[in-house]
Amino acid sequence: MEYYGVSERKACRVLGQCRATQRYEPKYIDDEELLRSCVIDLASKYGRYGYKRITALLNQEGWKVNHKRVARIWREEGLKVPAKQPKKARLWLGNGDCVRHRSEYKDHVWSYDFVHERTKDNRSFRILTVIDE
Repeated sequence: MEYYGVSERKACRVLGQCRATQRYEPKYIDDEELLRSCVIDLASKYGRYGYKRITALLNQEGWKVNHKRVARIWREEGLKVPAKQPKKARLWLGNGDCVRHRSEYKDHVWSYDFVHERTKDNRSFRILTVIDE
């Protein structure tokens, strides 16, 4: 504006912009790396928490951070919440060992299996096999 010798008011009127937009200076806070390290620390500490709960924890700690920003960092770092194992189908422990029930007395543990077979004339039938272990 000074180069052309035009006031700010006239230049804004010609461009159809509000004068306040020309005076605005955004405040950049360079805390991306610190926030990134905090997100990684919280994700490793609380393994089952997703980015929304991590955002809530960060806000409780005093960070003024949006969930979309945490989600972006979450994606860039490749963080994922591990799939939850169903309680009844869980046959393994945390260290990878498998737990099987052993029969301690008669009629304690039963195993069953459906077997599908075909006859000579190509008709299908099923057999239920039950074993008392």
